[in-house]
Amino acid sequence: MSLSDTTPLPNLAKPKKATDWWAEARAIFWLILAVLAFHSFVAKPFYIPSESMMPGLLKGDRLVVSKYPYGWSWVSPSFHILPQMQGRLFGSMPERGDVVIVTPPGARTDYIKRVIGLPGDRIQLIRGQLFINGQAVRQERRPDMMIPMDANIQCSGVIITRADGTSLCSLPIVRETLPNGRSYDTVDLGYYPQSDDFGPVVVPDGHVFLMGDNRDESADSRASTENLGLGGAVPWENIGGRAEFITFSLDGSSDWWNPVSWFTALRGGRAGTSLHPDEAQ
Repeated sequence: MSLSDTTPLPNLAKPKKATDWWAEARAIFWLILAVLAFHSFVAKPFYIPSESMMPGLLKGDRLVVSKYPYGWSWVSPSFHILPQMQGRLFGSMPERGDVVIVTPPGARTDYIKRVIGLPGDRIQLIRGQLFINGQAVRQERRPDMMIPMDANIQCSGVIITRADGTSLCSLPIVRETLPNGRSYDTVDLGYYPQSDDFGPVVVPDGHVFLMGDNRDESADSRASTENLGLGGAVPWENIGGRAEFITFSLDGSSDWWNPVSWFTALRGGRAGTSLHPDEAQ
């Protein structure tokens, strides 16, 4: 037997390095911190839980809210971890017609409404006609909007059943044009004294007056906080950001345990829809 047959071969494999759990934990920590910072200061997702902003926003819509257009305040950080305080960092006032998220005074939840009045504005509604500073906001009756019925649609209009058995929610639409030329569609279900007659009130300094587009189904600046409204004009510090566009929308038929249903529940044609009001040419 030769020497080469009896000499053991050297072990060329490198020893396995132990996992540095502390380094892994630090990496996860910095990742979570980066996500929270992005949510707090740049943009965050938002879910529409009700019908108060129909016809533009439906229950089940997911959208992007940008945090920086109006500067930052105590409501900007995720989960509202800061105590209530006055002022904004690099603050600017929203424009009439902007769709914004707002935290009601004394609450920690977020609503989504449209900016109607700015500081100094005199706001009044008479039989559903909106007046700003004594001038009637231009209204135009539009054709009814037909929205396919699904598990997330609670129709406050008229339900129409088609020959194939599917149903549509027919909503009466009135297009409003604000004094700055920005326009958007609202839902007008008829005369409801509790919501169609209001004011007049003057918006205080540092406040904004907000309303939902589904005028007769919205708890907003016209409603008291006891009735789940905003209790009047809200401080601009309570504005958390501006709604930008819809990312996707679900019809309410999905189940968390069934990944296939996540796709079959998608509403077609809503992704990418801008939430900015139309501008006058």
